[in-house]
Amino acid sequence: MQINILDIRKSLNKAFLKVKPNRTQIETFKKNIINLFDQINESESEEFHKNILLEFLKNTWYSPDHYINTKGRADLVIHSDKDANTPVGVLFETKKPSNRNDMPTTDNLNSKALHELILYYLRERITGNNINIKYLVITNIYEWFIFSSNVFEHLFASNKKLVRNFTDFEEGRLGGTTTDFFYKNIADPFVKQSEVQLTFTHFDIRYFEEIIRN
Repeated sequence: MQINILDIRKSLNKAFLKVKPNRTQIETFKKNIINLFDQINESESEEFHKNILLEFLKNTWYSPDHYINTKGRADLVIHSDKDANTPVGVLFETKKPSNRNDMPTTDNLNSKALHELILYYLRERITGNNINIKYLVITNIYEWFIFSSNVFEHLFASNKKLVRNFTDFEEGRLGGTTTDFFYKNIADPFVKQSEVQLTFTHFDIRYFEEIIRN
């Protein structure tokens, strides 16, 4: 699979670049992200870090207009409105900062985190027929890999062979029913064999920590 990495500026809609946040918004963001940095503890669990990420997202941008929580096996989702009955707009796969083995890198996206995100996306998009997904995110709080749903639609939801394998897996018609079976026998070989370009935005918030704290 070919990789195309966008920086933050290139990935943002040009209309957003023209919007200037006010002083209150800047101070709220600064306070909340410093609090996020201060709470990170690499000896703590994935669940611990998922919870502090959830609080950061809620307190900085989304509460009370968007409901954020887990959904099924998905680590974290942002709904398109205030309650859990509204469609999911953003899907997250989260890892604790010390779990480097399951995270993708900018040189190699083929990782357990991507395999998990593909499965959760297909469950939401194919099984749930959700056409409202906007973004998909892999993060360990420090590093962020952000994918447009248009990319996942083209690469995964529109691939008939992958969708057929996914459906057979979900309905128990294959040689295994565990998620590890899906990751190792469906997602991993699909990503390895794909020659399509996968575009995503990548950044690491550690690069901005010193600036934010000053």
